[in-house]
Amino acid sequence: MLAENAEPTTQAVLSRDGTPIACERRGQGHPLILVDGALCSRTMGPSLPLARALEGSFTVFRYDRRGRGDSGDTAPYVVEREVDDIEAVLQAAGGEAFVWGMSSGAMLALMAASRLPGIGKLALYEAPLIVDDSRKTTQGDWAAIRAAIAEDRRGDAVTAFLKSVGMPGLLIVFMRLTPIWRKLKAVAHTLPYDGAIVEGDQRGKMLDPARWASVHVPILVTDGGKSPLWMQRGNKALAEALPNARYRTLAGQNHMLKPAAHAPVLTAFFNGRE
Repeated sequence: MLAENAEPTTQAVLSRDGTPIACERRGQGHPLILVDGALCSRTMGPSLPLARALEGSFTVFRYDRRGRGDSGDTAPYVVEREVDDIEAVLQAAGGEAFVWGMSSGAMLALMAASRLPGIGKLALYEAPLIVDDSRKTTQGDWAAIRAAIAEDRRGDAVTAFLKSVGMPGLLIVFMRLTPIWRKLKAVAHTLPYDGAIVEGDQRGKMLDPARWASVHVPILVTDGGKSPLWMQRGNKALAEALPNARYRTLAGQNHMLKPAAHAPVLTAFFNGRE
C-alpha cells in the first residue's frame, strides 16, 4: 500500500522500450489506474473529473497514453507496448493496483489484465465491440482513418472517427469551429493505435471465451442505458465471455462519461461492496 498522498504529483515512468510515459498521482487509498479511450489524455477527456471524484477513496493514477500529451511515441507502434506502458505505471503504483478503462481503453486494460499479475480488479466501461448485425462493421472506417493520417490529413481522420462512433454531422461541424478541434487534431495520429486495439472485435462476430480464459480477477463490465443497442450487446457479450465478470447497465448514461454516476459504482465494486 502506498503512503497517503493527497496532493497531485506528476512523474515520467519509463516503459519497457524506454518510452517516457507521463503519469499523475492524486488522492489516497488503494492504487487505481485510469486508462483513457481514443483522443483522450490527461488534459482532455473524462479521466481528470473522474479522478477527482475518486481521489477520496483511492490513490488515482492517470497517464498519457503513448503519443499523447507529455508521453513519448517510440516507433513502430505495437499494441503490446501499450500494455508495457500500463506495467510501468503499475510499478510506479507499487506493483499492485485496480484498473479502470473506457472505450478502446477498456480493451487495452483487459489486455493488460491478461498479462500483468499486479492487477487485482478491473472495471470496464463501454468497450466498443460489435458482436452482431445491430450496426455496420468498422473496417472501412479504420482504413479511411489510417489513410488520412498517412497523408497528414488529421482533421479528416478525426472526422472519420467521430462519424464512425455515431456523432451527428452537424455537431462535428460545430466542433471544427471550437478550440477543442485543434486539441483533437494534435492527437489524431494515435487513432490508428486505437484501431489496432479494437478493430478485430468490431466485425460483427461473437467473442471467443477462450481468449480470456486466464483472466480470473473480478471484472465489472458496464455500459449506459442511453447508449446504442450495439454497444449494450457487445458489453453484455464481453461479460459473458469473461470467467469472473458481472454486467451492469447504468441508467441514463451514455458514452459521454459523467463522474457523479460512475464514482459510487466504481467505489463499491473496488471496495468489495458490490
